[in-house]
Amino acid sequence: MGKGLIDKVLDLIFDEAWVGKRGETLTERELKLVQLFGRKGKVLRNVYLPKTNGETSELDLVFITQKGIFIFESKNYSGWIFGNDQNKNWTAVLPNKQKYRFYNPVMQNRSHMKWMEKVVGSDIPLFSIIVFSERCELKEISLSSFAYVIKRERTYATVREIWNSNPDMVSDDRIDEIYEKLQMYTNADQAVKAAHIEAIQKNYLGRATCSTYLDEQAGPESVPICPRCGSKLVLRVAKKGPNAGNSFWGCSAFPKCRYTQNVE
Repeated sequence: MGKGLIDKVLDLIFDEAWVGKRGETLTERELKLVQLFGRKGKVLRNVYLPKTNGETSELDLVFITQKGIFIFESKNYSGWIFGNDQNKNWTAVLPNKQKYRFYNPVMQNRSHMKWMEKVVGSDIPLFSIIVFSERCELKEISLSSFAYVIKRERTYATVREIWNSNPDMVSDDRIDEIYEKLQMYTNADQAVKAAHIEAIQKNYLGRATCSTYLDEQAGPESVPICPRCGSKLVLRVAKKGPNAGNSFWGCSAFPKCRYTQNVE
């Protein structure tokens, strides 16, 4: 379960938010391999779909194809991962035996699919794929609903499996139409992103959207905790660099502790 040399170097040079974005880029690279072998489609990243309550749902990566739309939720956790699709939270166990929890990604992507269906219609098949990085090990994952939970190295094989098991349902013209419609939701301005962050802050106390230490004594008013130093996490927005405008959780002990994590 140890990290490779590249991951160790990245940990020293870059923060977790950057590594998270790198994860999405690597998943997109896997999709290029899929396309290279004849399974064509169009890819979009960071799609902010509108909800009926005025909020937005952010999708990491979508792959629009003749089979339907593949919806990818990218996770960059380290350690051993435990969970099933019925529990509200999953657990990650770090090499130092510390445990922390995060919101069930299958439920999270199920919500994404709900809002995607509102936009593209119920006649388009949707496929849910949760992609974890090579930095973790999927120890006990139990699924009763139709979703895929994989490590990134299995992206090509998983798409191929779905592709070969499903008939063509979407014409080339419809793919273009869906792509153009969804592309409008990728150009979210600062106001939309700020509203998205505000909604996460408002809803956090009702569900664990960020990893926190497992604390049996914690009540419903508990706040996200830094898994490195135990300080509170606060929601911030990157002001410069390639991730400018994107939201992330940062440790309140900064600069002493530089832990950051992508918003779920």
